Amino acid sequence: MKFILTTPEETSKNLSIRLKELRLLKKWKRSTLAKRSGVTESSLKRFEQTGKVSMKNFLKLIFALGRLDEIDALLISPAPQSLKELKKNEKMISKRGSI
Repeated sequence: MKFILTTPEETSKNLSIRLKELRLLKKWKRSTLAKRSGVTESSLKRFEQTGKVSMKNFLKLIFALGRLDEIDALLISPAPQSLKELKKNEKMISKRGSI
């Protein structure tokens, strides 16, 4: 059993801190990132301060910072280790979340 030690709120806040660090490493003002991402400066400020932002705006910010590939790699299904596992996965995917 895997224990999760952080809450969604803590993870969101941690991501906002990292995003701010990336922005500052580029020596960009909030207004610069806002303009390059198409996200309002007030939304960016709120995210950096509270960790709250829409998924759409989060992805726009990450894209503007050149890090979207890292997000795109999340939640990828693990590669099957055998033919039997591959066939089992195909059956499970064809069922519409029937757990």
